[in-house]
Amino acid sequence: MDIVCPIDWRYGSGEMKRIFTRESSLQYRIRVELAILNALSDLGYVSKEDVQKVKEASKSLRIEEIDELESKLGHDVMAMVVALAEKSGDSGRFIHFGATSYDIVDTANALIVKDALSVIKKKIRRILEKLKEYSITYEDEVMVGRTHGQHAVPITLGFKMANYLYEMSRALERLLETEKRVVLGKMSGAVGTMAAWGSNGIEVEKRVMEELGLEPHAISTQIAPRDGFAELISNMTIAASVMDRFAIEVRELMRPEIGELAEGVGNRVGSSTMPHKENPVTAEKVSGLAKLMRGMVIPALENIPLWHERDLTNSSSERFIIPHVFLIMDEMLDSFYDLLTNLRVYPGSLKRNLQLTKGLNMAESLMINLTLKGMSRHKAHEIVSRLSREAKTENKTLYEVAKDNDTIKNLFNDDELKEVLNPQKYLGEYKELIRRAIAYYETVVKEVER
Repeated sequence: MDIVCPIDWRYGSGEMKRIFTRESSLQYRIRVELAILNALSDLGYVSKEDVQKVKEASKSLRIEEIDELESKLGHDVMAMVVALAEKSGDSGRFIHFGATSYDIVDTANALIVKDALSVIKKKIRRILEKLKEYSITYEDEVMVGRTHGQHAVPITLGFKMANYLYEMSRALERLLETEKRVVLGKMSGAVGTMAAWGSNGIEVEKRVMEELGLEPHAISTQIAPRDGFAELISNMTIAASVMDRFAIEVRELMRPEIGELAEGVGNRVGSSTMPHKENPVTAEKVSGLAKLMRGMVIPALENIPLWHERDLTNSSSERFIIPHVFLIMDEMLDSFYDLLTNLRVYPGSLKRNLQLTKGLNMAESLMINLTLKGMSRHKAHEIVSRLSREAKTENKTLYEVAKDNDTIKNLFNDDELKEVLNPQKYLGEYKELIRRAIAYYETVVKEVER
């Protein structure tokens, strides 16, 4: 029976998958080998004609040939080098000269990550634009805030969206910072000293990196430091967890008894047996994939402590975690954008739920205003707590019990009390806070565009 990974057929865009095919990986590695040969040619080790012959020979290199050689040699990079050298004849004698396998693997990985992050950044940006749009559109759409799953003071839906805009902007910002530390080439030989190139080591590195459009690590062992991959995977997982938080928001607010938001499901079947069902399956997919992302962080961290100048324990796990993290993240971003684009908002439910506790969510406002009238804050808290319990017991609104309370009547006339208990009047600096979140997002985007 074939064991099939869902990424093979279900998850990930064609754009991202093309970066992580075996053929694509081979081409990235060949680019690095050719860049080394070009550097060696510039320094007089090999002729331009020989480099050209190797380049031509590389076009006919096939995965199957490399696999066959690897089965004999037990080394994937060496299998590629031998296969390419054999196709190149005498012109291939300087292929891989002075390099170690991970000069090729790590530098190719830097190119792969650079291209994959370009896709990720583009998709995060369109998500951010949609969150910005919602922050503005629903700026004044009042709804109940919730803490611990319980009704709190009012907010607006735009304010809620602006919080996610801010968090996803920070997620993008982290990736931009991480990119500087992980998209770096490594060209330093067996243990990192460049010994095989003698006094030409720094020059070989310089010329290779210039051709590939990369900066080099300042220093390395046989491999690039693995803290970069750990940081990258951790920060991508933070972004995934922010999306998970929003997905949970939708799942909770889509409950029939709440009904404030919903997925735009169209004609999608919700249940195989219950025809009425509309399930938050896109949001649930986002949450499910976020679990996988969080599971990838531990092996990435475990790959940092390797023996001495390196051991091979990082290699096998990285074959899994690097492509899978990018493909899972890619799927999450597409699903999250779909969730946002098709999001349904129910203003009627927002208004209904705002009044569900009969004004008790405005208890803080009453307490604050009692304090402003000269009462001590703890005494105001005690009075409003008592009035809140009374309202619950007698199934009355907070306004109804407050207006009959002698203390309240002595401090507020009826119009003042209604103003104090009006959710529209207790939103604080929400407009300015939304503007600040948008400004933060725009600052991050400018960094992307540089």
